[in-house]
Amino acid sequence: MHIQGSCHCGNLSFQLDWEPEPASIPARACGCTFCVKHGGVWTSNPFAALVVTVREPALVSHYSFGTSTAVFHICARCGGVPVVTSEIDKHQYAVVSVNAFNNVPQSMLQRAGADFEGESVQARLARRKRGWIADVRFIEGGV
Repeated sequence: MHIQGSCHCGNLSFQLDWEPEPASIPARACGCTFCVKHGGVWTSNPFAALVVTVREPALVSHYSFGTSTAVFHICARCGGVPVVTSEIDKHQYAVVSVNAFNNVPQSMLQRAGADFEGESVQARLARRKRGWIADVRFIEGGV
């Protein structure tokens, strides 16, 4: 399945090639304070390929907190947060916001809560290596 998504103004957009074709897509509503305040609901597939296009890099803010092991990519123009990355062992992993999807019916989303409170940094990074998107590429200045 070819999934398209973006922030509201389109400055940060992504193409996610999800294999194999999903019957449903897991959507995890993170319970951390940042995600609760921003409505963060994330998905990933370790077998997917993600291309993130940044039209105007100067209009993207990066935010980390807590363990500083994840980077939220925030559009400074519209405030959208379509992607989060984590660098682990010099490799980039990512999750994308289901709220940023442009072409996926809501009925395909299998929503559930997620709470990672108390998870050690080592366990957190191991979980991300297993479950986050491992094929991640950024293109800057794209159309």
